[in-house]
Amino acid sequence: METSIERSIDMASPEMQRVLRSLHEHARRAPKHQTLDEMRDAFEGLWGAFPPKSDVDVIPTTAKSVPAAWLADPTARDDRIVIYLHGGGFKLGSISSHLSITSRLSGAARSRVLALDYRLMPEHVFPSQIDDTVAAYAWLLEQGYGPNNLAFAGDSAGGGLALAALLRLRRDGLPLPACAVAFSPWTDLLGEGGWRDADACVPHIDPFATAPLLDETARTYLAGADPRDPLASPLYGDCEGLPPLLIQVGKQELLLGDSTRFAQNARSAGVEVELEIQDGAFHVWQHAAPEVPEAVAAIGQAGAFIQKHLA
Repeated sequence: METSIERSIDMASPEMQRVLRSLHEHARRAPKHQTLDEMRDAFEGLWGAFPPKSDVDVIPTTAKSVPAAWLADPTARDDRIVIYLHGGGFKLGSISSHLSITSRLSGAARSRVLALDYRLMPEHVFPSQIDDTVAAYAWLLEQGYGPNNLAFAGDSAGGGLALAALLRLRRDGLPLPACAVAFSPWTDLLGEGGWRDADACVPHIDPFATAPLLDETARTYLAGADPRDPLASPLYGDCEGLPPLLIQVGKQELLLGDSTRFAQNARSAGVEVELEIQDGAFHVWQHAAPEVPEAVAAIGQAGAFIQKHLA
């Protein structure tokens, strides 16, 4: 099925515009030179300021060797699991920074969410992050969960990681989950014909992502590995046989091409893809679900997609 939905509007909601102004102000006031710990603290403070859904339990656990947490909305079914992979360029972010998204996704999908604190770079580089993802997925299978009751979801670098994990599972002969959701995924660490070129010629509303920053992040993460390795850049992988995918991306994002090009490749391989392009949205606007109607709608659509495909 080839489904593409472009949610174009003349103007973003007042709430979206207000949050975007706040993000630009945050970026303007941020120190130019920060230590890694300072960057991680700032990321936690920025996105962790959006509160989680108040009635969702958060229970720390370990998935095999991977630190994780269960999130369970009161409506969530115990037998349906969404594995969530946070964004942050493989070096920032955590379970805590993404509670606004994961808590609401649990309710929207009526599924428990297993949020992973996979290893971060520069302490751990590719393929440590995908190893952790596959280990947690295999652990769920060992616990007796069927693949038809499992889904992947993630944002930004975590969205790309979710798609790469599908390719790794297929390569290793493990059963694939029922579906996957990617919010503004980073699918191409090389960036040629994508973000590397777009940064110079297209106006982007997101205050954080730039081509030089993505280039530096990719080089550190890869640590000499081939950027065309599909497990690092799923854009270059063969998508044949992958489960249904939902991809949401902002129309003015630097990573727009990472979503549209991957969706095109997957459709050409016969994969069912729903691509939703939101005008006026910043990178991973789903964080702002408590107060931005476009974010509430996006998570609702993601939850409906997951419900549709889980057994």
